[in-house]
Amino acid sequence: MAELAGVSVRTLHHYDEIRLVRPSARTAAGYRAYSAGDVERLREVLAYRRLGFGLREVAELVGDPSTDTVAHLRRLRGLLLERRDRTDAMVAAIDRELEARAKGLKVTPEEQLEMLGARLYDAIGGAYTATRRTEPRIAAQIWDALGDAQMVLNVGAGTGSYEPADRDVTAVEPSAVMRGQRPPGSAPCVAAAAESLPFEDHSFDVAMAVSTVHHWSDPIAGLREMRRVARRVVVLTFDTDEPGWQDRFWLTRDYLPEFAAVLAKIPSLGGMADAIGARAEPVPIPWDCTDGLFEAYWRRPAAYLEDHVRRAMSVWTRVGPEAEQRAVQSLGDDLDSGRWAERNRDLADLDAADLGLRLLIA
Repeated sequence: MAELAGVSVRTLHHYDEIRLVRPSARTAAGYRAYSAGDVERLREVLAYRRLGFGLREVAELVGDPSTDTVAHLRRLRGLLLERRDRTDAMVAAIDRELEARAKGLKVTPEEQLEMLGARLYDAIGGAYTATRRTEPRIAAQIWDALGDAQMVLNVGAGTGSYEPADRDVTAVEPSAVMRGQRPPGSAPCVAAAAESLPFEDHSFDVAMAVSTVHHWSDPIAGLREMRRVARRVVVLTFDTDEPGWQDRFWLTRDYLPEFAAVLAKIPSLGGMADAIGARAEPVPIPWDCTDGLFEAYWRRPAAYLEDHVRRAMSVWTRVGPEAEQRAVQSLGDDLDSGRWAERNRDLADLDAADLGLRLLIA
């Protein structure tokens, strides 16, 4: 058993002594004999240990009588996906530093710490509470789409924006950083990924997801999981089906063409709608939008010059520091010279703009 599990016999003896994994039988010669159930428990213990959990934490996790093997596997999968995302982000950050150094660009101490993971994956999430708040007008449209649903699942819930206060909400969020920033009294939050929701079929009246699909490793699988666990689905996402969609927003049109590559791997709006049988509604963005999403400051361009504003937008991390620095410098120059105002003078009288946000309702 020790050889199969990749641990020492002494480790197995210790697990037995502290009642963490107790073999259910003994051979005639007195050796420990592990049943299939014992092996299953050992597998769970070792998996949690290799994810860094202490023995006391592991004992609480595997000793929970309300959690079966499938639930453990789904929890482990969510934890592993979170670790994978952190690793992928670290690799991407290292690649950006290598590229910057190859071009002779200066790498700041802050950026060097990001390469080591000190602020890397959590940098975006850490900025959310400062600028990412519920926009009442967008919330009203989302909540209207929820209809009379009382049992609501919020997938990719983040810090809890747009969760309706008058419903019974359960949140799902794989990032520990996001979960840690959820305010006191917010809905209970499960550590899991959209692609493998730890709930039975039709457990909820409606499943919602707000500005999160583009972060999922398999958006179509996640949407189908939402459809499996809920009678209805409401998703706020982005439309890249319309020809020339990059030109809808001046920031991507004039300063950040790399934005198109960020969304290149995301399924089309039509493909996502077909996966769950949804219809799409435009979601206008108010000129004074309080939710600091990427398009929020379309009539307040100077906001994009602020580092704390950009840090709460995943786009900037994905395009890399060189593209970000170029876009910010160019925008700043155009604001100083008046070129931006001249080029976008038609925006001055608009109260809201359609910049591609769509609500899928199934």
